[in-house]
Amino acid sequence: MLNTFFGSWARLTWAMVLSSGLALSITPACAHEVQPTIADLTVAEGAAELVMRVNLEALLSGIDLDTVVDTNDAADADVYDALRARPPEEIADQAARLLERWNDLPLLTVDGAPLMLSTVAISVPENVNIELPRISTWELRGEVTSDPQSATVAWPDGSGALVLRQQGVEAPYTGYIEGGDTTPEINLDGGDAQGAGDALLTYIPVGFDHIIPKGLDHILFVLGLFFLSAHLRPLIWQISAFTLAHTVTLAMGALGWVNVPGSIVEPLIAASIVYVAVENVFHSGLNRWRPLVIFGFGLLHGLGFASVLEEFGLPEGQFIPALIGFNIGVEVGQVTVVLVAAACVWWALRVLRGRGQVKPAILGYGVLTVLALAAAFLPWPAAEVPPALFALPIAALFAACGLALQFRDDVTLPYRRFVAVPFSLAIAAVGAYWFIERVFL
Repeated sequence: MLNTFFGSWARLTWAMVLSSGLALSITPACAHEVQPTIADLTVAEGAAELVMRVNLEALLSGIDLDTVVDTNDAADADVYDALRARPPEEIADQAARLLERWNDLPLLTVDGAPLMLSTVAISVPENVNIELPRISTWELRGEVTSDPQSATVAWPDGSGALVLRQQGVEAPYTGYIEGGDTTPEINLDGGDAQGAGDALLTYIPVGFDHIIPKGLDHILFVLGLFFLSAHLRPLIWQISAFTLAHTVTLAMGALGWVNVPGSIVEPLIAASIVYVAVENVFHSGLNRWRPLVIFGFGLLHGLGFASVLEEFGLPEGQFIPALIGFNIGVEVGQVTVVLVAAACVWWALRVLRGRGQVKPAILGYGVLTVLALAAAFLPWPAAEVPPALFALPIAALFAACGLALQFRDDVTLPYRRFVAVPFSLAIAAVGAYWFIERVFL
């Protein structure tokens, strides 16, 4: 009976590993990611101008961009997809009703009084690939008094994030505003630039957010490093090489010294995931070449991080602190991924090394598997991504650890047999799918 039970458990585990890989593979790592709106504010010569780089279709669709990371996960995803297929002139016409709502808010206040904005120009590009978001340029303008002193911007609830950059003054204001928030009063003569500490703290969550929950490709790469070996030293060597490399190219990309198109970088990042995961299948420890290869892949991932910063922009007066803050956020995100994975397998490794009792651990992993499965399918209204995207792989990892313990006497290297190799293969499969998608689809 026990053999039947654990045979069923094994089949369930493989099913969860495969379903986790499928769920990840059909989730594009960047194509449908919600991007912040970038707005440049200039107040001069009797006029206030906002020049915005904005995903108009996402705003017009009614999707609550504050609560989703990927537009495919939104209830109104079909409306958004239909809008992306519409011709540019139709989207430009529909932007008028969006501006009406913004003026009613109001979006822009100068010296405490609402400022009515009107469209000066709007450029909606032809969308040659409706699977990708199109970013429009929208120039808004409103008349102001001859000597305005301050302004505030109220970003509408549900509109996602706004990066607001003041232009044309010394020490300009730069802010990262969530939907439903309002900026502090901005001195129109300048002088509201963030201090070094504020800039650093502002960009830490931006970097973290790019890993968790948005950076699925980076998460899988880090997990590929994790599953090479159950020992700490190989992991430290790999993470150190990866961190050093992506820090270098992140800085170079942010400074404009290196600029490689995303059409080249993104497929190579997917290929790097495949490489590290497949190598885990054939090697159970660190060879002398692996850190060098990881360093090379880290250079690629750094270029990917730099492309994110290019979209956000860095405050000119506090470029270095903001860059450091973003990098710290990325590192904290990566460490979080490693710590979560380590916490999942720690009990199993401890028992397999003779430092704990087997039966309580098997029972414990069974309970944890059930809890993780329950979390995957419970409603989470405020979740930015579907909980199953993370809970299913964690449930599979718990179940695999239980199997490694149950069959510890029947196979050699049970952790590698039931945990490291299956998960590496799943990671490689997802990376291969993303590579094909980014090159051919």
